[in-house]
Amino acid sequence: MALWTQKRPSTRERGESAEDTALARLEGAGLRLLERNYRTPGRGGGEIDLVMRDTGGTLVFVEVRARAGAGHGGAAASVSAVKQRRIIFAAYHYLRRFRAPPPCRFDVVAIDGERIQWLQGAFDAG
Repeated sequence: MALWTQKRPSTRERGESAEDTALARLEGAGLRLLERNYRTPGRGGGEIDLVMRDTGGTLVFVEVRARAGAGHGGAAASVSAVKQRRIIFAAYHYLRRFRAPPPCRFDVVAIDGERIQWLQGAFDAG
């Protein structure tokens, strides 16, 4: 008798799926994708899941977090101060390409099971 085994998605596959969901939500709201998975060069840098531009011209750095449910504070609560610093570091690196950087903000798209929450201006670079 053969046992049916279903391959579980890898962490990377789950992350990409969450980013796809977030991207569809943001594009549906009128934002335009500029970069996906922007990484700073070298070790110890940071990564930005989605770099978007909103309809008013603001550059939006988006962290996407997904959890099976809202336990332990949920997806939004998992964006720690250390993670925020890494995102801010990557954003500063990204902004070096502009002569005059546009207005910016840091958003979080938190996915808890089937619930999607878009937190605009979730944290500051300050």
